[in-house]
Amino acid sequence: MSIATPNFTGAHADELVAVRRDLHMHPELGFREVRTAGIVAERLRALGLEPKTGVGVTGVTALVKGGKPGKTVLLRADMDALPIQEENETPYRSKTDGVMHACGHDCHVSILLQVARALVADAPNMAGDVLLVFQPSEETGGAKGGAEAMIKAGVLDGPKPDAAFGLHVWQDLPLGIVGVTEGPWMAAVDEFTVTVKGVGAHAAMPQAGVDPVVCLAHMVTALQSLVSRNADPFQELVVSVTQLRAGSAFNIIPESAWMNGTIRVFDDALWAKIPGMFERVVQGVAQALGCEAHVHYERGNRPTVNDPAMCAIARAAAVEVVGAERLRTDVRTMGGEDFAAFLARVPGAFLAIGS
Repeated sequence: MSIATPNFTGAHADELVAVRRDLHMHPELGFREVRTAGIVAERLRALGLEPKTGVGVTGVTALVKGGKPGKTVLLRADMDALPIQEENETPYRSKTDGVMHACGHDCHVSILLQVARALVADAPNMAGDVLLVFQPSEETGGAKGGAEAMIKAGVLDGPKPDAAFGLHVWQDLPLGIVGVTEGPWMAAVDEFTVTVKGVGAHAAMPQAGVDPVVCLAHMVTALQSLVSRNADPFQELVVSVTQLRAGSAFNIIPESAWMNGTIRVFDDALWAKIPGMFERVVQGVAQALGCEAHVHYERGNRPTVNDPAMCAIARAAAVEVVGAERLRTDVRTMGGEDFAAFLARVPGAFLAIGS
């Protein structure tokens, strides 16, 4: 299906692809997006804009002022890559060892740069302003992530946006499909680490020690009761223990054992209660088995919640571009996004673009 969009020529499409591939070849990790930010700022200046750099460490912003009075809309693209070795055999594969744009942020940057060009061209007829936000370090997430860093740097303070929109290329959707889901559609992302202290002993004499490995094993099982017996069955919750470490030899009961994992949830009220529930289960098991448990529970991204009114605007735009038959309103994932930090402060919508 050939889609013709206003003010988007073949040359502009070629430029979008070229920029994306250039960024893909030169990925940068969170808060290190120096080259990427430089390219963004240079291209914004070429459009006649006055970008601000170093916003939230390496972020870039620019304001497209409309020729008529109106509201302010924030559009955001994230810029960072992931610490992954690229194994694709393409002419534009990553040239940085151990770093790759595996999450599509190179796409997001190139898309917003083309949107910026279209907005500048139409600015005299535009009612209101558009704040372009090129954000660092989305992958870090939470209080340590790029969204919060830019918010602390004042990106929402002057002028405060009336609405915020972002998008993510989405591998689970076919090309040409757009997903716009009301309410929570991406989960909160929490990380936990538990160190269990016991008493070491020879494996042939377990009665002489206090086994932290057995304690840890019971914790892994007991934590699943948070999902099966503590949460409303209609409130989605995932508890995943992903790393276990213990011991140094086959015949020694170690002094300590360690686990790490993540909890994902959509509901804000349940999200607020989860740390206390987690602590209760872990400490209860530890006490029952004579061990000590040291818990480090870290908040990541909060749930990503789309505003219904903003979703209506996004759906209308999607239908205009791809047609009603290519619109999805039921796309949800237990993955997380730090665009949630913007949506917690400004009504908006985060879209999934089939890729």
